[in-house]
Amino acid sequence: MKVVYASKKVEKQCTDPKVAKKLFSGNDKLAVSLIARINALKQAVVLKDIIVQPPFHFHKLLNKNGKNLEGLFAIDVKTRRDPWRVILRPLDENGEQFASCNIDEIAGIVEIVRIEEVSRHYE
Repeated sequence: MKVVYASKKVEKQCTDPKVAKKLFSGNDKLAVSLIARINALKQAVVLKDIIVQPPFHFHKLLNKNGKNLEGLFAIDVKTRRDPWRVILRPLDENGEQFASCNIDEIAGIVEIVRIEEVSRHYE
């Protein structure tokens, strides 16, 4: 699967171990796990390959506190106990957001995801 990034900052966080470690306040294990998650996304053929793996805990983000999270999904950086997640958006073959983002319908055809951010839950 092709992985693109919302910004150069996000790309650095996801690909540079030193930047990832700094993001996680020096936590090596989280930094290694983040880079492993990004590599797993790249190795997947379609998004469904990630969705079916329970350790990723792939889930849809819900609109809360006035934030529009339509079309956004997340996977855990390491485990459910850690507060960090990778927020991603499935894209079509033209690099555009799907008009209808029903993941059950598109999971088998999504070959591009955009990493929007790496953040703590509920921030």
